[in-house]
Amino acid sequence: MKINVAHIAKLANLSVTSDEEKKFETQLSSVLDYIKRLEEVDVSGVEPTSQITGLENVFREDETAESLSQNEAISQTKVKHNGFIKVKGILDNE
Repeated sequence: MKINVAHIAKLANLSVTSDEEKKFETQLSSVLDYIKRLEEVDVSGVEPTSQITGLENVFREDETAESLSQNEAISQTKVKHNGFIKVKGILDNE
């Protein structure tokens, strides 16, 4: 299966070298092949389950804490506009 690693990297806003593209394509293909093998396993007699450890969520009371100021929050961004993070649009009008 041919995986378009360059496209996936673009969607994730990651830069990858051509060597990394080849490496990741091999790794992703291997993962998908394994998943395909798992789909062949007969699980008709197995009950669905969401977890098997018996652990339960432990809840705590919400506590307020000081958060970042707007300037601190946007201080590491590449592009800012009027105090906000500016990003490329993702939707077309077509």
